[in-house]
Amino acid sequence: MSTRIFAAIVVGSFELTMKIFEFSGKNGMKEIDCLSRRLALGSDTYAYGRISNEKLDEICRTLKEFGGVMRSYKAEAYRAYGTSAIREAENSVIIQDQITQRTGIEIRALSNSEQRFLNYKSVASRGESFRRIIEERTAILDIGGGSIQISLFDNDMLVSTQNLRLGVLRIQEYTSRFEVKHSRLESFIDEMAMAQLADYKKLYLKDREIQNLIVLDDYISPLAVKLHGGNSGRVMLDREAFEKFSTRLRGENPAQAAKSLGMPEEKMPLAFISAVLTGRIADLMGVRQIWAPGATLCDGIAYEYAEKIKMFRGEHDFEKDIIACAVNISKRYMGSKKHSETLEEITTAVFDSMKKVHGLGKRELLYLRLAAILHDCGRYISMVNTGETSYDIIMATEIIGLSHGEREIVANIVRFSHGSYVYHGQPGMDRETYLKVAKLTAILRLSNGLDRSYRQKVKGIKAVLTDNQLLLTVDASEDITLEKGFFKERTEFFREVFSVEPILKQKKALQTQTVQK
Repeated sequence: MSTRIFAAIVVGSFELTMKIFEFSGKNGMKEIDCLSRRLALGSDTYAYGRISNEKLDEICRTLKEFGGVMRSYKAEAYRAYGTSAIREAENSVIIQDQITQRTGIEIRALSNSEQRFLNYKSVASRGESFRRIIEERTAILDIGGGSIQISLFDNDMLVSTQNLRLGVLRIQEYTSRFEVKHSRLESFIDEMAMAQLADYKKLYLKDREIQNLIVLDDYISPLAVKLHGGNSGRVMLDREAFEKFSTRLRGENPAQAAKSLGMPEEKMPLAFISAVLTGRIADLMGVRQIWAPGATLCDGIAYEYAEKIKMFRGEHDFEKDIIACAVNISKRYMGSKKHSETLEEITTAVFDSMKKVHGLGKRELLYLRLAAILHDCGRYISMVNTGETSYDIIMATEIIGLSHGEREIVANIVRFSHGSYVYHGQPGMDRETYLKVAKLTAILRLSNGLDRSYRQKVKGIKAVLTDNQLLLTVDASEDITLEKGFFKERTEFFREVFSVEPILKQKKALQTQTVQK
């Protein structure tokens, strides 16, 4: 298999980083170079809401240097992403456009859920260590500049994920603004964090104890790996060992501590904040051991690229985690599990049978499955305006692995499956997205009619497309008059979108029972 060179660039809240990777069939994914430049963009965004022209100039100078290094390695491809400092800036769109115009490097701002998903993939790039740990009750603590993300796993399955605005740069900005003394720093962090963490425990942890905590950050995780000889698989710390590690960061003299740890002095306050947050969350969860893999967002970007070009196949099913996230959202809003499972089965059968007509792919099937799972979550709030309330819930709730735009596609499919389709589209919706939403809405509407009673009377559906007809053959031993009626009502929009006539055929006739007098 041929060798490929790839560059992953991250415009982060504290620094700009580029890693060069080599992909080959023999060695898999191998990091061959890493460059970083300190640039505290977060101090602009979190304090003033925008990125200054001076910081923009520094970004462009650094990215031009990165571009030269990429060319010297003859990189075939690159991906460049901005994190929360870019994402949350009021002038984000202007900043991204200026970077592209001035450097030729296109930067895309990641949504929080996309960023955390890539970080999650960066841990998966560590191979066997990740697979072994994730089989137990495990939490991934992803500490960023603007916020932290806590994701819970049980038996290799994502249970929940939640974002909290407790990022290290955000906290540092408050400590600087409020002139917090060094002696008061730890208690100040406690006061900022514990109210949110107490609510988190009440809503998501309850009595659940977590065995392992995986820490992802740019400060204590790489430092822990460095102090353990550069072997990320060995950095498994019990609580006592982590406390000793944290004590080294608490020194009254940051310059002296930085020198003894071999760490840039400017990173010491951020590493201290990260260590305090990690310790408090470990206490909250009752974890027994902490793993610091030293993985970064660049590793996750490279891992995803390697999957996309099929250089290797990841062993963990990340799509299953996205589905699990939706299932847990549905459960939180009292959605019907059996109805959602039935609807997911029907919509998948219809989607697969219509591939030649709709021209959609695997990612669009994922949107449809998510919409089937979440289509009635709004009933928790309103039994009348279910479409609108479901839309609001989906847009207000992160689904790890989906961008904001993708989440909006799912939310609109759900909204229009309950009410009239808006033919002029939504503000900002392009033609391609409009057609995706229309096609997937038509499939969900038609499918939902087949379980209108929420009693799963329709079994073993078989969908076959012939010419301009879609024949749906179902097993049903009960009376399905209700389902037939709603199915017929919902064929009009389906015909309009696909120019295909759906026909429902009942395979098993209703058995007539003799009533003895």
